[in-house]
Amino acid sequence: MVSYSAVLGVFAVALALVLTPGPNMIYLVSRSISQGRRAGLVSLAGVAVGFLIYLTATNLGLAAVFTAVPALYTAVKLAGAAYLAWLAVQALRGTVSAFEPTELQQDSTGRLFTMGLVTNLLNPKIAIMYISVIPQFVDPAAGHLLLQGFTLGSVQIAVAVAVNLVIVVLAGSIARFLAVRPTWLKMQRYLMGTVLGLLAVRVATDGGRPVPA
Repeated sequence: MVSYSAVLGVFAVALALVLTPGPNMIYLVSRSISQGRRAGLVSLAGVAVGFLIYLTATNLGLAAVFTAVPALYTAVKLAGAAYLAWLAVQALRGTVSAFEPTELQQDSTGRLFTMGLVTNLLNPKIAIMYISVIPQFVDPAAGHLLLQGFTLGSVQIAVAVAVNLVIVVLAGSIARFLAVRPTWLKMQRYLMGTVLGLLAVRVATDGGRPVPA
């Protein structure tokens, strides 16, 4: 069984990451403002499929690779911690804002879906989430490891899709709100920067090793 603390931990981490501007948020906001809400929703569908691909690949394949080559797991974990630390610095410096989107050309439904999928698959933040962060909450003593991995990954997907759905629907309103209230944007950046910094420290100092399903 997956513990409540593990579910809450993944929920908190997933919420912090999805609220931190990154490739997914920037693309979805830009697409929603430039081409409309429907385009944003189609793009989000592609992003959601990308989450499912990461969930399946990491639980069925990468865990075995990392178990066979522990040094690779350590390298990926440290790279993930470094990337999270970089995101924290970017947030604190205020150099990233998803709500200052660039204009995009009008694309077909198929291309919108594909771009959402590709954007997510190439998003290092999501890769680190599945490879380095979620495994920290898997407990070998709690039962079937594969089931734990899929359950915790599903929590992350639910949080990310729900938050991104709200962002897509309210993209224009949020952009206008933040444009005249910079203090709110600054508070969000400091909060997210602190959370990401603490998460980077946890990932870097965790002494756990990957375990086979």
